[in-house]
Amino acid sequence: MMPGMDGFECCSLLKADPDLAMIPVVMITALDQPSDRLKGLEAGADDFLTKPPNELALFARVRSLVRVKMMIDELRLRDETHRDFGALEVEPIPSGPINDARVMIVDGRPERAQRMADALAQRIGVTATIASTGREALSASVAAPADAYVIAGRIGRRDEKPEDGLRLCTALRSQPGTRQSSLILTVDEGDHERVAEALDFGVDDYLTRPVDESELTARMRGQLRRKRYADRLRDSMRSGLRMAMTDSLTGLYNRRYADQHLSRHVAERSEQPAPAVALAVLDIDHFKAVNDTHGHAIGDEVLVEFSKRLKQELRGVDLVARYGGEEFLAALPAARIDDAVRAADRVRQSVERAPFETSAGPLSITVSVGVAAMEQGESAPSLLRRADAALYSAKRGGRNRVSPADPADTQAPSAWGAVRRRQEATAH
Repeated sequence: MMPGMDGFECCSLLKADPDLAMIPVVMITALDQPSDRLKGLEAGADDFLTKPPNELALFARVRSLVRVKMMIDELRLRDETHRDFGALEVEPIPSGPINDARVMIVDGRPERAQRMADALAQRIGVTATIASTGREALSASVAAPADAYVIAGRIGRRDEKPEDGLRLCTALRSQPGTRQSSLILTVDEGDHERVAEALDFGVDDYLTRPVDESELTARMRGQLRRKRYADRLRDSMRSGLRMAMTDSLTGLYNRRYADQHLSRHVAERSEQPAPAVALAVLDIDHFKAVNDTHGHAIGDEVLVEFSKRLKQELRGVDLVARYGGEEFLAALPAARIDDAVRAADRVRQSVERAPFETSAGPLSITVSVGVAAMEQGESAPSLLRRADAALYSAKRGGRNRVSPADPADTQAPSAWGAVRRRQEATAH
């Protein structure tokens, strides 16, 4: 009730500014009618407390909102970093429909739960499911986690001993599928200790009973939009991580990921008996001539098509990576040398069998492959060096062939090794 601009207008302006929209707002006012509370929530306030506020509930509310704000800020910071790598920008303000959200109401009194479900359906178009016990809610959440839960503080019918709703909240927070779900607890009017305990346990919001349907829908709308925004930020972060691990042209893993994966895989299996892993290094024959004759754009088309054929001929469990330029690597877990040779020859035949369709017309492409199988106690560099030497042998033998490594030949000169050394020198 400030002069010139009241708190409702101030809150609306804060929430309309993209740079300020995610800052939590708690309105504290002498207005105490349900319509005033609803007006504040619809203006964007995260909570609406009447004067004088209960300090226990107020401080718990502030702690809860600050935790959420810090989490959002961290996700936004990572999102900005990922956008520097070319990821899509996430909307600064949550928007769009929420009627596809999944909501569950957990309350042992079916008539009360049904009234809330009807209010959500009629006012914001959200279809809510109902569970009458915590066990029922947990069981249903394993198969289909909800975006938001409305949980009675005491779950149970009048004629039975109630369950503690906070125990269910703790269980939902501990499960991977519901860890990020919004939790709203219903409590008795004036039960400030319960409210403070719930907020400190990680509950996102609360409603006092009897639940006002308008307030329920306003708080649910806010929780679902905040969760949707956080989900988009997490998706953006995962996208950024994928970009850091993959080659942007072919979609295969990049060299950095391949090196780390291979080192870890070999280290974990170094003392296991064979077969542990086999390694194939592949080099497209005369690729420089493709670039020199047709241009780098056509060369890129060849690389993309080669990547597709390479993945088609290998197992889903095999690691496939673009190691740099026209060089590729495939790690085949639990494969013997003869298994790896057969797999590599399938790739070779697939490449040779049909010309690559490009914008410059069909091009005949071949590939040379070196293959090595890990020996007990062998290191990743040694395995790569032997596959390296086998590739050099295939190139020297006329190209368009698969050459298995000689277990004793670990120091042979290597065209692949020279390529890797040039790449490392360039990187440094």
